[in-house]
Amino acid sequence: MAAAFSSSGEAAIQRQLHPASSLPPSSHRDLDGFYEMGRAAAFVRGGGFRKVALQFPDELMADAAVVAARMEAATGAEMYILGDTTYGSCCVDEVAAEHVGAEAVLHYGSACLSPCRRLPVLHIFGKQPLDIERCAEAFRELYPDRQSCVVVLSDVVYAHAMGELEQQLCPEYHNIVFSRVLYEDPPGPALPGEVRQFGRQFTVEALGGLQGCAMFYVGTEGLALTSFMLTWNCCPFSSFDPTTGCSRHETFNVNRALMRRLYLVERARDARVVGILVGTLGVAGYVAVLQHLQELLCRAGKRSYTFAVGKPNPAKLANFLEVDIFVLVACAQNSLLDSSNFYRPVITPYELELACNPDRKWTGNYFTDFRELLPGACAHVELPPVVPEAEAVPDISLITGEMRAAHLCDSSVPQLPPSTTLACRDQTQALAEISPAASFLESRSWRGLEQQLGQTPISKAVQGRRGIAIAYEDEGCEQ
Repeated sequence: MAAAFSSSGEAAIQRQLHPASSLPPSSHRDLDGFYEMGRAAAFVRGGGFRKVALQFPDELMADAAVVAARMEAATGAEMYILGDTTYGSCCVDEVAAEHVGAEAVLHYGSACLSPCRRLPVLHIFGKQPLDIERCAEAFRELYPDRQSCVVVLSDVVYAHAMGELEQQLCPEYHNIVFSRVLYEDPPGPALPGEVRQFGRQFTVEALGGLQGCAMFYVGTEGLALTSFMLTWNCCPFSSFDPTTGCSRHETFNVNRALMRRLYLVERARDARVVGILVGTLGVAGYVAVLQHLQELLCRAGKRSYTFAVGKPNPAKLANFLEVDIFVLVACAQNSLLDSSNFYRPVITPYELELACNPDRKWTGNYFTDFRELLPGACAHVELPPVVPEAEAVPDISLITGEMRAAHLCDSSVPQLPPSTTLACRDQTQALAEISPAASFLESRSWRGLEQQLGQTPISKAVQGRRGIAIAYEDEGCEQ
C-alpha cells in the first residue's frame, strides 16, 4: 500500500518511454476512442477554455504528446502536459495546473473521484479492454446460487463495460446491483438504502441492507480494493482481474488489518507530538479537516506540526525525530499508507479521532474519506464537554503500561502564547524570533548544507559515477 506515495525510484529511472507512433502493433491503441477525444474536445470548446492542463499517470505518459497535439488541433486551445504530480496520480493536481494558468484540467487514467473546487475537471479514464464473456463466466462460478445478493463494483477504467456485463447477468440474477460512477457529488441527502462512497452510487433493497450482500470487484488488486474491503468489512469480497482473466474469493484478512490499525490508534493515544502530513492540495475540504485536526490535538493536549513534504517516504519523515506519530490528510485511496518501513507510524484522520475524541467509539465501521468526519457529515461526532483535570479518570496505556491523561483541555480558556525568544542572529545584531521547535532544530549537530561563499576552493569538473545510488555501474569493478 505504500507504493502510492513512496518507492525506491529505480523502476522510474530505468524505465524507457517510447513515442506512441513507435509502439509495437500489439500495444497500438485507437487513441480517439481510448482517450475519448470527441468528448474532451466538446468539454474544452463548451467551456471556452484557452489553456488546459492534461494530467497523465506514468503508464499513459507515452501517449501524452500525441494526445496534446490532437487536442490543440481540435480545439485551438493551448495544452500543457503535467509531467509529474505533487501527490498521488489518482487525484487532480490543481496546484500544478494553476502554475501554468490553466483554466481546466483533463485528468486521464484511474481516479479516486475526490471532488475538486478550484478548476473544472473532466475525467477520462481510458477504456481498458475487458473480456465480458470471461468476466460473466467467472461471476457464475463464484456465485452459483442465482438468488445471491451481490453488488458489482469496478475500477473506473472498466466502467465503460459495466452496462454490457449488466445485460448478461441481470436476467439470471435478480438480486444483483451494479454501482455507477459519480463524477460529482449529487445534490441532496442519500435516499433510504442508497450508498454514496468512493465516487460510486448504488441502492441496496435486500433485507439487512449492505450487511446481507456480497461484493464483486472488477479490476486489479490495489489501493481501491483495499479501501473498499476495510470500509465495507461486513461484506465478503470476490474479484476478477481483467489483465490475467483470473477470479477468486478475496482472502485479505480484514480482521488482522483492522487489528493493525487499532494498534496504531493506541500509539496515537500515547503520542505527545503529532505531525500532520498534507497529502493533497486539491480535494475539497482539506483545509477544513486540517483545522479540525489541529483543534482536536489542541483539545487533547498534544502538540502538532503541519508538514507539506510532497510524496512522503521514510527518508523524508525520518528527519523529524521529535514527532511521535504522523496523520496523513489525503484522498480516500491514498490515506491507507503502509508505514511499516517508516521510522514513525502514519495513521488516518479517522484513527486520530478514535484516539483523541472520547465520544468517538469503535463500531466496526471504518472511514477513509476525511470529509465524513467534518461537521455536517454523517460520521461527525462532536467533542464532549471539558472535564476538570481533578475529576478526569486516568487511562492506562496498553503499550507501555503507563498512566496517561484522557481528558480534553478547554481551548476557549486564554492560554499563554507559544514561548519565543529574541536571539542574536548574526554579528550585525539582527534580532530573530525563535520558537521552541526552531530552537530544537538549531541544537542538532547536523544542520544541512552551508553555502560557505568564497571559502570553497575551485576545482575542475571530473567524470563522476554512472547509474543510481544503489547500483553504480563501476561498483563491481572496484570490488
